[in-house]
Amino acid sequence: MAASSAPVSPNAGDVLPAAHKNKAAVKMLLQRRSTLAKNMTEPGPSRDELETLLTIGGRTPDHGKLFPWRFIVFQGEARSRFSQRLEARFKDIEPEAPPERLALERTRFERAPAVIAVISDVTENHKIPLWEQELSAGAVCQNLLIGANAMGYGAQWLTEWYTYDRVIKSELGLGSGERVAGFIYVGTASEDPVERPRKAPRVSHWS
Repeated sequence: MAASSAPVSPNAGDVLPAAHKNKAAVKMLLQRRSTLAKNMTEPGPSRDELETLLTIGGRTPDHGKLFPWRFIVFQGEARSRFSQRLEARFKDIEPEAPPERLALERTRFERAPAVIAVISDVTENHKIPLWEQELSAGAVCQNLLIGANAMGYGAQWLTEWYTYDRVIKSELGLGSGERVAGFIYVGTASEDPVERPRKAPRVSHWS
């Protein structure tokens, strides 16, 4: 069996450089822009690329080393099967929904070759505040967006209605204290994204 060509992440105890000066990375971050899920197509990440992407996702600040998140990956036929669950649930919620809306739900997860659900899995009654644990899951989502872009893929962080639906949460197998931080859609961009208006950061200097 051929060895994996995926980049290797460091092991615990390895000495790492304190900084990684990289003009190309700075430029990429300054130009980071989400690709709409509807504008994604094949190919998606390979098995090795997906493993690398998830590893990148997990390299986030994590106070207490709790790893307060996990992943659920949707690829291939799993996307269609889950979309059918979404359609059935939406019919229950909106019995009079028009056919075009049901068609959207029936194909929702087929918009991208891969969808990664980031599940916030906090440890309650812990010395590490829940807010910090939840922020770590948000950082995972952002890492996935940046990592996908660095690997040449478009990506979008979405929630949408099913993120907060109790039945869909059950379908995902979420336990007590677990919530969906986001669904990260990943694929090849079918068209270049266009920059949107952005406000300058609000900055003050304490003195």
